[in-house]
Amino acid sequence: MKKFSVGVIGATGMVGQRFLLLLENHPWFTVKVLAASSSSAGKAYKNALKKWHMSVPMPEKYADMVVMDATEDKEKIASLVDFCFCAVNMKKDEIKALEYEYAKLECPIVSNNSAHRFTDDVPMIIPEINADHLQVIEAQKKRLGTKRGFIAVKSNCSLQSYVPLLHPLKKYGIKCAAVTTYQAISGAGKTFETMPEILDNIIPYIGGEEEKSEKEPLKIWGEVNDGKIQPATSPKITAQCLRVPVSDGHTAACFVTFENKPSKEDILSAWKNFSGEPQALNLPSAPKQFIHYFEEDNRPQAKLERNLENGMAVSAGRLREDNLFDYKFIGLSHNTLRGAAGGAVLLAELLAAKGYFD
Repeated sequence: MKKFSVGVIGATGMVGQRFLLLLENHPWFTVKVLAASSSSAGKAYKNALKKWHMSVPMPEKYADMVVMDATEDKEKIASLVDFCFCAVNMKKDEIKALEYEYAKLECPIVSNNSAHRFTDDVPMIIPEINADHLQVIEAQKKRLGTKRGFIAVKSNCSLQSYVPLLHPLKKYGIKCAAVTTYQAISGAGKTFETMPEILDNIIPYIGGEEEKSEKEPLKIWGEVNDGKIQPATSPKITAQCLRVPVSDGHTAACFVTFENKPSKEDILSAWKNFSGEPQALNLPSAPKQFIHYFEEDNRPQAKLERNLENGMAVSAGRLREDNLFDYKFIGLSHNTLRGAAGGAVLLAELLAAKGYFD
């Protein structure tokens, strides 16, 4: 695989910092550009940061890189890189416009943002589940009038804790599912230091999260028709999303009913044997075993399991029959690795392996 030059737009934020850690020694991607808001532009990265949020030190290789202006320096940034990761903190319509502008400058965008998740010719990818949706990029490029510029996005972070567990069970005809997610504060870009109100507390509302949790799986399970992704109409999903005093790791309590109820052994086998294109292609960030099941009653736990396979695996546990639904179980994923920057890096690896950056 050739080496690709990469930009990180939104490099000073929490997800941007995570991108930089993941890309520090990446075998395919080399960071050439750091970009952020005008208030950070022109400064060395170490001076542009308000705070380094990661638990390991900032890599020295980035410290003296001069931050570029993500909005004013678009043409120059596009000329320096093969593609960009985007994780900016702006209004949704501003993000939408910014990502379009980069794409039209022939700079592909792999986005961590939600702005384009429901644009019908922008693929929203969980690489193990719907890699086939990448085919819609050709229609998007035709609409944008580009040769290589496009936008691809990853899904909401909370989905990773239950959609990968439901997906291998779709062959049994999922009628409906109910899910409650218990979401870490890093999903809001916070730490315990910057979110003291979460200590000894649970906040039973995360703006927009429940709608995303119910609607995004249907796009992921949809089909590409006539250059657009047509969302699936089923299964019906209802969600509640709570913010809990956990640093990293989103947990989901999921309840599911089937058209053709499988046995517990069927479900465990489906999870154990499930893999996708990242595993087949041996992508650098792909977990060897995508889904890990724990037999212990008190697992999975965020503190113990969130970093499985470099935070890119999904954990499951407590699978048992229910007296209202057919089954219930617990899921867990690392929200800033599998759910955010890591998921976007894996998506970029998939795009690279399939020639979309050439």
